[in-house]
Amino acid sequence: MVFRTRDLFVRQRTQTVNALRAHLAEHGLIAPQGLSNLGGIQRLVEERAGEFDSLIGETARIYIEQISDLTDRIAKMETTLKQEAARSGASSRMMTMPGLGPITAMAIEAFAPTLSAFKRSRDFAAWLGLVPRQHSTGGKQVLGRTSKMGQRDIRRLLIIGAMSVIRWATRKGTIPGTWLHAMLLRKPRKVVAIALANKMARALWAMETRNEDYQNPRLAEA
Repeated sequence: MVFRTRDLFVRQRTQTVNALRAHLAEHGLIAPQGLSNLGGIQRLVEERAGEFDSLIGETARIYIEQISDLTDRIAKMETTLKQEAARSGASSRMMTMPGLGPITAMAIEAFAPTLSAFKRSRDFAAWLGLVPRQHSTGGKQVLGRTSKMGQRDIRRLLIIGAMSVIRWATRKGTIPGTWLHAMLLRKPRKVVAIALANKMARALWAMETRNEDYQNPRLAEA
């Protein structure tokens, strides 16, 4: 329930920010994108309040207060999730993997069956919808797009975690000859993130079935 509620509040906050920016744009105020720019939006409203009706400024402040309230609620729920994850042996073990934090770990605990119930790592990745569809013709297997038919919450969080690994590796400089370096040379980042999320899911299965922490400090180079 905590995870679902946090997810709902995050969506509501995104919708509120987008609505505020759209309304301000109607009155000639182009607000910067991103939640981190909320302070800048508030300053923009206050500095140019005299250029439009006072009711517009008051309404914008209501939006800003709502966004701040949602941010506070989200932060409290994330603190709760972090505390619960720290108390859980399984979640603590999962969090030793790069790109996997307490929210993803708790989501796996909440929404996935025991990972040992899957016969192999590919079965878990397929259950998440991270495995390409296979088409056989003339005795030849052709891999298509990922099915996206699995557990959406975990899949989305793993892809977000994979994107964070990619951003970190890109800033630090990927090592030539590694899997990640080769993939980024040939594929768009989003495609690479899905492939990396697949690898993360398979590694999670191995960690849980063997009751081991993550061993390789360079997941993206495996």
